[in-house]
Amino acid sequence: MRIDAHQHFWIFDPVRDSWIDESMAVIQRDFLPADLKPVLDRHQIDGCVAVQADQSETETDFLLKHAAENDFIKAVVGWVDLRADNIEDRLAHYSQFKKLKGFRHVLQGDPDRALMLKPEFIHGIKALQKHGFTYDILIFPDQLIYAEELVRSFPGQKFVIDHIAKPYIKKQEIEGWKKDIAAVAQHENVWCKVSGMVTEAYWQNWQEADFTPYLDVVFNAFGKKRLMFGSDWPVCNVAGGYDRMAGIVKNYTSKLSANEQADFWGNNAIEFYNI
Repeated sequence: MRIDAHQHFWIFDPVRDSWIDESMAVIQRDFLPADLKPVLDRHQIDGCVAVQADQSETETDFLLKHAAENDFIKAVVGWVDLRADNIEDRLAHYSQFKKLKGFRHVLQGDPDRALMLKPEFIHGIKALQKHGFTYDILIFPDQLIYAEELVRSFPGQKFVIDHIAKPYIKKQEIEGWKKDIAAVAQHENVWCKVSGMVTEAYWQNWQEADFTPYLDVVFNAFGKKRLMFGSDWPVCNVAGGYDRMAGIVKNYTSKLSANEQADFWGNNAIEFYNI
């Protein structure tokens, strides 16, 4: 089974979704399962992981509703307030939903770059581990040093780095990110999504070769068993679209063995999210 391990749905709200500014006008509209299914079919992808885009339990419930109605949505990564006093109760509540596999917080945009190491946040991560939920780490490269400390503190917790930690592809900067993501990858409880790269390049004039050095780094660091494909649809539409984004990864992974390709395009996501 082939899995797109990272995509989003939303009913566009210009206030809630203010991060989708005028430069991203192409995605200032609704994106729902009926929009994605034909795209997945075209790429012979059997299922997807729907990931939160808004930090509210309303968002989590919205994704779970669509997952219940659409079999091709194999897993949901929702949002819950990890710092809440009642986090145990909330996770107990969400444990009843079989497709809810994990949670995410938009750490990349928080003014406190080390928020993930604050006691309240750490308390929430402990609760995730207790309930068997995964955690998606959404960060920029400057936060990798904190992520390494986080994942080192919870060797029994499954983590995945979203979007290869958004290296500065536009600036062709690689060395600092390379060192820090390699440090994170040393921890066997951490996976990585090969996703979201096109939005970190020049949206209208990137070339496949721009991504090769970064792909080399993550494949060397994480190996073949802890990497998974994710489109970041529909966000990828601002920088070329699903077909072009998937094409980069398809061409790069074409040199892998058939078994290694099967792992990357599905088996690793199935294992990580227990699909």
